[in-house]
Amino acid sequence: MDITPFSSLQIGTLASCRRRVRLFAWITFLVALANCLPASSQVLTSGVPKTANGAAAPIGPINTQSTAASQTKRIVTLNDAVSLFLQQNLNLVAARYDIDTVDAEKLSAGVRPNPSITVGTSGIPLKFNGPFFLQQTFAYNISQDLELGGKREKRITAAEANSELARAQFQMVVWQVTNDVKKKFYTVLLNQALLNLARENQKTFADIVDRTTQVFKAGEISGLDLQRLQIEKFKFDTDLANSERDYELALRDLRLVLGGDYRAMDIEVAGAADYYQSYQFSLADLQTKAFGARPDLKAAQVAERAAEASIRLQEAQKIPNLTVSAGVNQDFVGGSNYNFGVGITLPVSDRNQTERAKAQIEKKKAQNQQQLLTNQIASEVDKALVAVDLQKRRVELYRTGVLTKVNDIQTSTEFALKAGENSVLDLLDAIRTRRDTLAGFYQTIFDYQSALLDLELATATPLP
Repeated sequence: MDITPFSSLQIGTLASCRRRVRLFAWITFLVALANCLPASSQVLTSGVPKTANGAAAPIGPINTQSTAASQTKRIVTLNDAVSLFLQQNLNLVAARYDIDTVDAEKLSAGVRPNPSITVGTSGIPLKFNGPFFLQQTFAYNISQDLELGGKREKRITAAEANSELARAQFQMVVWQVTNDVKKKFYTVLLNQALLNLARENQKTFADIVDRTTQVFKAGEISGLDLQRLQIEKFKFDTDLANSERDYELALRDLRLVLGGDYRAMDIEVAGAADYYQSYQFSLADLQTKAFGARPDLKAAQVAERAAEASIRLQEAQKIPNLTVSAGVNQDFVGGSNYNFGVGITLPVSDRNQTERAKAQIEKKKAQNQQQLLTNQIASEVDKALVAVDLQKRRVELYRTGVLTKVNDIQTSTEFALKAGENSVLDLLDAIRTRRDTLAGFYQTIFDYQSALLDLELATATPLP
């Protein structure tokens, strides 16, 4: 067979065909990749994506369940979560029982001492010979203790003060645990956003690996690049598994603290993890509000009033009660007479010194607690406000351009890859950088919300 060598023109034509095939393969890969990338990878014009009406929109999808699954779950907002908690949290139910117990003591504080009735006999002979019944005398007496020194009124006043103290302590529990509910709600929102981001990246990387495998089989890239992509996909698969774990645990923590029947409390949270609103606060104004609203300071003030009421009661207790008795003496053979008596305890040794000293100590303790809380409140409000300002600065750093830049880098890398100037690994690195930046942004928003909740806890005043 006569074999004619290829001419230079034919060789050039074959090389040109190979380049066209390679270019067509890369264009097909990029088109498929563009379909996999989320809509939030578009260029941001102001650091935060906007909806059609110009309002701030979440950077990543927030809802993680399908429409059919959402129909079987209760969607709760932050206000819904707080309302459910106040209605059915078992810790609050137990704390309300403490109030009922103290109120029950008010009933016993107002009662008077019960009268006593005695029946006795005298004149029983030592020797039971003869008609000894003829010598007996029977006595029927009734006696009543009369409280002196206004003990009953002071006992009622002390019981009312203790009831007020129990209510103040209950408000402390509500104040602290409600703030914890809000933090758990925001924790669920954060983990939900991170889970959505992990799912988004895992799906994108899975599609990239599949299409890169096809390109590798066509001989367009080396096996080393494919192996690097497969290792990178493993990292994102692990990140997805960790995100699912964190979200499910956070959701169950919220379900537990809401109370009610845990098994029936199947919920989803509603809200945007990237919602942000800037606040301006005055330290002096916040401290003034805190001094007037903090339930622990109010409880200390009520404790001082309760101690004063207890002091007055214990001072009255050193005054002995007066016992008045009256009755009838009746002889067995006939005849009767009346008797009357008055008795009083002589406060020679026991003058209620111990209880009076305890009441004085409780008052000093309450006064010291007020001074301690005053300094503590001033410090907590100051630190909480500093934390809010610093966290706000961190959020503003993201909103001043970095979110736009990571999307610009990803878009530019796509065009560079299309022109043959970058490899697919450069694009994956850009996607990973965007993932890390968005995760940091979500975490920063969460830290800012947590700082606001700490400020709300320090002032015991709901923020606007």
